[in-house]
This record gives sequence, structure tokens and C-alpha cells, in this order.
Amino acid sequence: MKNIFKITLLFSLITNVNFNLSAQEIIPGAFRINNFKKEIEGKKIGVVANHSSIIINDGKSTHLVDSLIYLDIDVRKIFSPEHGFKGDIDDGALIKDGKYRNTIDIISLYGSNKEMKVKDISDLDVLIFDIQDVGVRYYTYLSTLHYVMEAVAKANKKLIVLDRPNPNSHYIDGPVLDLKYSSFIGLHPVPIVYGMTIGEYALMINGEKWLENGIKTELDIIKIKNYDHQSNYSPPVDPSPNLPNIQSILLYPSLAFLEKTPVSIGRGTNIQFQIFGHPDFKSKSFSFIPKPSYGSNNPKQKDQICYGDDLRDYQITNQIELKWLIESYNLINDKQGFFFDDFKKLVGNEILEKQIKSGLKIEEIRESWQNDINKFKKIRAKYLLY
Repeated sequence: MKNIFKITLLFSLITNVNFNLSAQEIIPGAFRINNFKKEIEGKKIGVVANHSSIIINDGKSTHLVDSLIYLDIDVRKIFSPEHGFKGDIDDGALIKDGKYRNTIDIISLYGSNKEMKVKDISDLDVLIFDIQDVGVRYYTYLSTLHYVMEAVAKANKKLIVLDRPNPNSHYIDGPVLDLKYSSFIGLHPVPIVYGMTIGEYALMINGEKWLENGIKTELDIIKIKNYDHQSNYSPPVDPSPNLPNIQSILLYPSLAFLEKTPVSIGRGTNIQFQIFGHPDFKSKSFSFIPKPSYGSNNPKQKDQICYGDDLRDYQITNQIELKWLIESYNLINDKQGFFFDDFKKLVGNEILEKQIKSGLKIEEIRESWQNDINKFKKIRAKYLLY
């Protein structure tokens, strides 16, 4: 059995993996197994993981699960988030349970039930959480973390979070979520870009008593080495199917607004979240045609010529950009149908839609966020590790 798992490269299991070996200069928590090995030896372990849960050594990639098994750690179950364990399933698609190497159950946390069930961890001693986040409120791995913490607390188990760098950790911006619009794409009263690692965020969930009835999780964070919130970090693998590179990750907080409108952000191309367009925007010279493709079987504006902007060379600023959302609203023919019903859930309030419809200037919109952002910064400061 041990020899089987010695062949640890995930290329046999996972496709469409892009490596950036410069990321090794920063050492994520998963790379530091010796720091938590004693806590899990002789215990029954569950792992919350996906394709991003890798350890890189000398340019070779090993999945966390394989590494633990090779060290004779008793991994009993795997729990996978949105996009599945392999990270290759469409945005929003429900995922069935499965098996890893025909031996370990994979329980979907993005299937008929998005919440971890206490009964599924009752036979475990410790849960390990290791998923690459991108530091944006509506990226659903945060909600998965919340419900994992809740189940672990209810079951009186322990959770170890293997911290990973946040590529959008260098600034804080966007409206703070109004709990009236709480959903799986945003559970907590935080800005869209909150400037914390997922380990720090777990500490905040605990400390602010955001779990059901204010319960707390027994929590251990395995810290990142050689990292601070101004560190440049490009994840060594794509964190999800439609974030293919660091440019897309950095543009994601701004372009995701358009996801809840008729405008395409490039799903169905190979430059997702680096372009945007719509058939109405004929004044634009750049164009693309969304086609069913990896990670997007039914893209918005499928087979239609979309005119828009190419942002692959855009110089990213340390703020959320509203100009592409506002420009799109001004260019669209059907303004009444521009904002989809769940736009408010994505943004976290009902105000932004009204502000754009009324023609409020960007500076005025941004100013309306500042008081809540300043209050959040005081909360955030209590949980920073770096």
C-alpha cells in the first residue's frame, strides 16, 4: 500500500494544472507537516481538500492526502468543496460523492447539502482543512470553511487549518455585507476584499461568534512561513476552473460583479476573468465568442459575438474597479434586465444597484463604503497572524 502512494504526482488524477514554482519561496502550512504531525498520529483523520491541496518539493507536486497516507496517517474521509476534489466541475454545478483511489470516501460539500453533517464526522478525531482561497467574499470556499467549523464544533472534534497565502491580501475594499443578503456566496459581514488568509479568517469566525448560537471550534492554525500581507503570491495551481492565472485572480473581485448581469466575463474562452463583453457593445473593437469548454459547459452568451475589453495587460490597482460594471450598464440596450435577481446577494446589499441606476459617481459610491470598511479593519486587526 505504501509503495502505491509513493508515486505521488497528481498528474494522473488532475488535469489543467498550472505550476508557478516561484511560489515555493513562501512556505504554506501544508508544506510544514512536521509542525502538526504529532497532533494527527494515531488519530482518525478527515481532510477537507481539493486539487489545490498540494505540497511542492524540488519542483514536484504531491497531494496532501497522498503525503499523509505515505506517513501512515489514518485518512478515513475526504470532503470536497465547489468544483469538486479535482477542481474541474462547473461553477454552481452540484457534485456527487465519490472515491479517492477506490479506497477513501469523498463526501461532497457542494451537493444536495452544502453543509458538513455531524454524522459524517462522528467517527473521526481530527479534521484538516487545506484549500487555496483567493481572498474574495463571494468565493464559496469561505462558506465551506464556516460550515466545516460549525460541524466540527457541534461534534466536539478538532480542526487544523493549513494556512495558505491570499493573493488578494494586500488591500481591503468593497461594501460590507448586509446580513439581510447572507447566502452561500457571502455569509459574514465583511467587505468583498477583506485582506486575510483563510487561517486568519477562521480565527475571526470563531472570535466574532459567527457560528450557530455562538459556538466555537477547537482550532489550530499551521502558519505560513516567509509571508506577510504585502507579499506577492501566485498560487501554484489554478484555484478553480475559471481562474487560470494571477491576472484573473486579481481581476476577479471587480469583474465578478458582471456575473450577475447579461455581460460575459470570458467563461467559455481560455481567458476567463480577463475580458468582458456583450453583443450590444458594438462600439468596442475587441471581440470574442464564448463556447462550451472546460469548466463552463453552458457559458453566458454562448456562440454569440461579444464586443468588449481585453484586460490581460491591465495594470491592477489596489482597489475594486467599478468602471467596467458602470460602463456595461450604460452600454446595454435592456437596462431593465441588466441586474439579475441575485446581484444583491453577490454585492451584499441593495444599495449599489440603486447607486448605479441613479448615475452616482464612482467616488461617491466608494465613499459610501468607507465607514463600514473602517469598522471592519478594527475587527480584522484582532486576528492577524502576519
